[in-house]
Amino acid sequence: MLIKSLEKMEEIVKNDKSLSWRGWDVVHRIPNPTAWSKPDGAFVKGRWYIQKTFELSTEGWEIPNKLVR
Repeated sequence: MLIKSLEKMEEIVKNDKSLSWRGWDVVHRIPNPTAWSKPDGAFVKGRWYIQKTFELSTEGWEIPNKLVR
């Protein structure tokens, strides 16, 4: 789903604890103990996560429908 509005994206991130901001990009993290062996694994605050970054484009943010609540 394409999110074109900063206000809408701020609302989505605020309502989902697995989402956070990194500058203008949105990061989705899911805890996973085997993430250390994955290319998209990230070690954050003592835990391993699978991490996907949704970068801001000239159109907005393209994020999966399941993250829009």
